[in-house]
Amino acid sequence: MRETHTMKKLAVLAAVAAVMSTNVQAFDVEAKFNQTCSACHTMAVAGAPKAFDKAAWEPRLAKGMDTLVTSVTNGLNAMPPRGLCMDCTADQYKALITYMATPK
Repeated sequence: MRETHTMKKLAVLAAVAAVMSTNVQAFDVEAKFNQTCSACHTMAVAGAPKAFDKAAWEPRLAKGMDTLVTSVTNGLNAMPPRGLCMDCTADQYKALITYMATPK
């Protein structure tokens, strides 16, 4: 009887882990960029570093990823808090920053 209870707990934990993994993998950085970041970063609006422009991103990346995520979260200059991505996590912001800072 105890073994069956343990197996049920393991099955539930496995299901939760699978759902969480799917949610993490479901993040489409290019789609989120197009939805939220591109409004300013495509044309370097109001001092935003232009997406995919290595020179524009180098001095910002030199500050460190944690500093950049803090800037996005709190807002900086003309960029509003959360940078128009109200549902992004810190890891998703990191992925978006890396995406924008990588030349195409």
